[in-house]
Amino acid sequence: MLTSQKMRTLAPELDPLRLGTGWRPEDLSKPQIFIESTFGDSHPGSGHLDRLVEAARQGVAEAGGFGARYFCTDMCDGESQGTDGINFSLASREMIANMIEIQASATPFDAGIYMASCDKGLPGNLMGLARVNIPAVVVTGGTMAAGPDLLTLEQLGMYSAKFERGEIDEETLNWAKCNACPSCGACSFIGTASTMQIMAEALGLALPGSALLPATSPDLIEYAKNAGRLAVKLAQMDNMRPSDLVTMDSFENAILVHAAISGSTNTLLHLPAIAHEFGIEIDGDTFDRLHRGARYLLDIRPAGRWPAEFFYYAGGVPAIMEEIKSVLHLNVRTVTGKTLGENLEELRQNGFYDRCQKWLDEANQKYGLSLTRQDIIRPYDQAIGTDGSIAVLKGNLAPEGAVIKHTACPKEMFSAVLNARPFDSEEECIDAVLHHKVQPGDAVFIRYEGPKGSGMPEMFYTSEAISSDKELGKSIALITDGRFSGASTGPVIGHCSPEAQAGGPIALVEEGDLIQLDVKERILAIVGVKGERKTPEEMDAILAQRRKRWQPKPSKYPRGVLRLFSDLASSPMKGAYLDYSNGAVTPVDGGCAGK
Repeated sequence: MLTSQKMRTLAPELDPLRLGTGWRPEDLSKPQIFIESTFGDSHPGSGHLDRLVEAARQGVAEAGGFGARYFCTDMCDGESQGTDGINFSLASREMIANMIEIQASATPFDAGIYMASCDKGLPGNLMGLARVNIPAVVVTGGTMAAGPDLLTLEQLGMYSAKFERGEIDEETLNWAKCNACPSCGACSFIGTASTMQIMAEALGLALPGSALLPATSPDLIEYAKNAGRLAVKLAQMDNMRPSDLVTMDSFENAILVHAAISGSTNTLLHLPAIAHEFGIEIDGDTFDRLHRGARYLLDIRPAGRWPAEFFYYAGGVPAIMEEIKSVLHLNVRTVTGKTLGENLEELRQNGFYDRCQKWLDEANQKYGLSLTRQDIIRPYDQAIGTDGSIAVLKGNLAPEGAVIKHTACPKEMFSAVLNARPFDSEEECIDAVLHHKVQPGDAVFIRYEGPKGSGMPEMFYTSEAISSDKELGKSIALITDGRFSGASTGPVIGHCSPEAQAGGPIALVEEGDLIQLDVKERILAIVGVKGERKTPEEMDAILAQRRKRWQPKPSKYPRGVLRLFSDLASSPMKGAYLDYSNGAVTPVDGGCAGK
């Protein structure tokens, strides 16, 4: 007997309340499908999801089930960028997962469909579906179209920095603002939103070939309908819960795909947090191990040349997996009920790549291009890079690690000894960068921006101000315990752990310290004071003395969700999820602490 039908016998008010909501009497005995989405007017990635919800609901009905619509919309990092609103971003992932757990657990469902497009909505849904652990299918919301001249939103940071420096006029800036987002969908580059859509499919939780389609594509509507039909089928099958499908091998596959696409560094926050919900532990070291020697194949912005809509035209996730399948675990099970290897074989036989080629031909005509699929997704033996796309650096500055996307970093900054310029907020730092109060050869620090310090906001505008500066973009590094946008490029190092507010060594950096950066050797270390090199033993003694004088800053948040997040967030290198083993919540205003 289905779970929903068992619960009807235990809760006599369930049937009448559902009838009052819109169920018909004959719907009550059908498989009950939970359709969760981030639909709302919050941003372009969620504003169109109602259409996908209705398509999935139609598929559920056609397969003999009943789909119930639930919503928990997400915030937009881009809309909050540069304001205190961005501090709520990472915490919102936890709250979305919490709401999904509440919604799906409070009343009975037999399977779920989870829809989201963007940075925290997709990770929150993946964490939530792991907790709920009913058979589940993920539908991703796709990517927006490019604007005129193939303009995409991540270029706006460059336009803004040029305007602040007086290099362009306000009319040019406003043109970019009015044309960067011409449709619904996730921003059209391999930022965090696009990366996480790809990760959902790479984990085996979305239909093969369905990740990161153009959001306006009729193919996406059909995928949503098929997800509805599949959810009803899964509800009546055994051993098809997410926990039955997702394994360590699934996560390793996803990380290898991440390397191939030069995915967002924020994935190092999200995949470990999702894995934690499955009882699987991965961290920055897992990423570093799998990225070493991995092929980087995707020529899509921000590291590459083309907008993200071209990803699907080139064959999407299946085409990436075909190129790297020699290193993938092809025997992992997926939501189709088949293995990854079987899915890839089926796509080769069912015309999937012919459909993609048709869309590429149309795009070439629209934009006046003559691209082949291999121009977008390189063959394995013609890789753009052969050492993955990220590196986790360690040393006395970052004992737990710090992350750099080396595929977006100038080669000049792969090995350097730099002069420390610490700032305790992004506002102070960006002013110094824009007005050249920092010099070539500086290591610019923004600290107290980690999960416990301020919620771990993005340092996007500072990173763009640096990378768009012809002089500074290849001669200074930006180091932070905060994080960066998936669109960030340049010599930027984030997630420095432990963070400053937790007493990490980044809090002990002083003006004029010498900072060693070596991407190849994975080193990030304080190696000198006031311009003078010191031995490791001397640096240990100096840092020990500084630690005796250090005091944590008072909490920015006396109450509310950011107080909860700052008290309980784990290390960024573990995923910054809420770690209840951290102990009691700090009392506020003499209140009682709860476990």
